Amino acid sequence: MVGGLQHWIEAQRARPSAPTRAWYWTLAFGVATLLFGFYLGQVFPQAGHDIAPGYGAPVLAFEFADSQADLEAIFGFFTDPQQVTRLAAMRAGNEQDYLYMLLYAGFLVSGCIALWRELRLRPILAAAALPIVAALADSYENWLLFDIQAAFTAGDYSPAMSSLPTPVVAKFLLLAATNVVIGAAAMQMGRWWSLFGTVAILAAIPTVMAIITPAAFAWALIPSAAGGWILLLALAAAGSWQAWINNRPLVDFDRAIVEPATLPVTAATRPTFGRRKT
Repeated sequence: MVGGLQHWIEAQRARPSAPTRAWYWTLAFGVATLLFGFYLGQVFPQAGHDIAPGYGAPVLAFEFADSQADLEAIFGFFTDPQQVTRLAAMRAGNEQDYLYMLLYAGFLVSGCIALWRELRLRPILAAAALPIVAALADSYENWLLFDIQAAFTAGDYSPAMSSLPTPVVAKFLLLAATNVVIGAAAMQMGRWWSLFGTVAILAAIPTVMAIITPAAFAWALIPSAAGGWILLLALAAAGSWQAWINNRPLVDFDRAIVEPATLPVTAATRPTFGRRKT
């Protein structure tokens, strides 16, 4: 099986250049991810009771919560009339978040496949596994959050809180690594794509800062992820246009190098004077 897969990958590297239809899937998943992301952001609670400003959205504060005091800062005390509203909004958002996981995983996986078909670099194909594992970590994280929220609602402490950092850190690091791969691939595709690829790679740096000090930098996680996602969406739009309108790949892998024209070389002749002897 492994040998067959290796043979197939090598055959794909040797194939002639052709339009990359995977860009269509990438563009469709990307637009759906963007639109559903905007909607989902309105489902989650818009403000916490007393969270640190560096968290930004209350859902990020919830993901990095590690004590009852953190939960009280997010949802408020039982005497707070807004506590029930915040709890209901958080649960509704996390329930619908499962659809968002499928959308962003589909977007990033199809994007990595499209980039691999354009550039034919095996590390890009291997990177398609990163968003899949990130989505699995995200789903496990949500399962823990449901348990933590249910215990908090009942006035209890959930042991799941001690396990929460593992999937949270894994999810954000895997998504950042995917963005680095996208940026590095873009740097192989020309001057302007190289510029945007560099920006996407640099945008992944705040993810590490947010994981180390979430109370100060968690807000940066969203723009950090957006750097690579916007670049991939632009690549998908350009690749889809090339495939549909021009019937060409985004990267002309088989483009021939035009050699400079050369004059025909003639054998040097020795000058003669007078009548030529016969």
